[in-house]
Amino acid sequence: MTFPRENMNYRERHCPPDEEKLHCLIAAPKGYATPFPWPKSRDYVPYANAPYKSLTVEKAVQNWIQYEGNVFRFPGGGTQFPQGADAYINELAAVIPLDNGMVRTALDTGCGVASWGAYLFKKNVIAMSIAPRDSHEAQVQFALERGVPAIIGVLGTIMLPFPSGAFDMAHCSRCLIPWGANGGLYMKEVDRVLRPGGYWILSGPPINWRNSYRAWQRPEDELEEEQKQIEDTAKLLCWEKKHEKGEIAIWRKALNNDECEQDSQPTICESTNSDDVWYKKMENCVTPAKPSGSWKPFPERLKVVPSRITSGSVPGVSTEVFQEDVRLWKKHVNAYKRVNKIIDSGRYRNVMDMNAGLGSFAAAIDSPKLWVMNVVPTIAEKANLGVIFERGLIGIYHDWCEAFSTYPRTYDLIHANGLFTLYKNQCNAEDILLEMDRILRPEGAVIFRDQVGVLKQVKRIAKGMRWNTKMVDHEDGPLISEKVLYAVKQYWVAGNNTTSSE
Repeated sequence: MTFPRENMNYRERHCPPDEEKLHCLIAAPKGYATPFPWPKSRDYVPYANAPYKSLTVEKAVQNWIQYEGNVFRFPGGGTQFPQGADAYINELAAVIPLDNGMVRTALDTGCGVASWGAYLFKKNVIAMSIAPRDSHEAQVQFALERGVPAIIGVLGTIMLPFPSGAFDMAHCSRCLIPWGANGGLYMKEVDRVLRPGGYWILSGPPINWRNSYRAWQRPEDELEEEQKQIEDTAKLLCWEKKHEKGEIAIWRKALNNDECEQDSQPTICESTNSDDVWYKKMENCVTPAKPSGSWKPFPERLKVVPSRITSGSVPGVSTEVFQEDVRLWKKHVNAYKRVNKIIDSGRYRNVMDMNAGLGSFAAAIDSPKLWVMNVVPTIAEKANLGVIFERGLIGIYHDWCEAFSTYPRTYDLIHANGLFTLYKNQCNAEDILLEMDRILRPEGAVIFRDQVGVLKQVKRIAKGMRWNTKMVDHEDGPLISEKVLYAVKQYWVAGNNTTSSE
């Protein structure tokens, strides 16, 4: 609460200084239960896992969430779609190609309990949902408990932790983001992360203000001005309005800048690397679109060589290097499945790859039963998050010397390839392992792949964290110094002598 209120700075990431870091395990609340398997988890979450009732009262009439016995039920409603997310998504699909695999990755800003993202899975669209930790308490925790990708985040003063030209579609449904303010700063940030030809959906205020201002209890002139600012910024960004009906408006970003006839030229960002975004201040300028190849539908997109690689814009990664990476990870994942036989059984829904490289682990494990959060460490050299998005996968930049933007117990399976070698001289291995324990569910699993000396150190610390471990040779035999360590976090909850979160 000591941070400035303006532009939501106080809701952004701020890490404590080293001396304030907590070096401890976080207990699960009493009664904690393994989540239901997908798709039941979309609709039901055990109450003990996230014991917060405030949203059931605050959003009672909007069909967000209901408390029934020992579970929360999510009927699929939202502030802008009380009839349910399915009906709302079908309305969008009349304008946006959601059924043919052309639109695969989506960003939902101000997502609530992420029902939009939850129901988009039916269309084989994967949404990254972001919302701050605010008066709605644990909305992002509910999203992850439901088995929907989400992070704690906000459009504030720093850039979103995604590369340029990443998402096929972005969405705001009554998300309370001041899109017209600050010279359209937040629309420019959405424009940066949208692919050329991508769609932006805005539903709720100020759209259709003439008919809705009374219901919203807001003055007409204020709403009119807000809509004018949004329309003006969209023109400046070369977005074409495709649709406006009721309280839904949809724009499409130009496929290339030549298509655009503008009255006034926007300020172009000077930064040479538009993917260098970690803790960087948002700038009031337009990011030039990178030349991108033609859109491929999903799942074909997962298999082809991304245009970022064929055009030579990823240093050190040729088509051959990429294809070898794909082959290698298919082999590794097959070996993982021989040891952990329930990887693709539906037991693990929320999966994280802590050092995702080019996304080939996620591509090899791809299944409708699970999704992967591909994390690209800010210090990784041969990794490329833009390539990961182009393959129809989702991910995020992160520095593992800090805590990840999520709640405790939100991932079922974590994969850490070469992570401890990467961070050897950066920060303490124990701190990274404690963070892994925080974000892993009780009885969740971890697969470490690293040098044998590093894994011995990891194994020693993991034992003290109540993890069961098993070291296995590389699939090519015992003479290879790279090994694999499998770990499972034991089930334990807060005892009477520790404080529970209830």
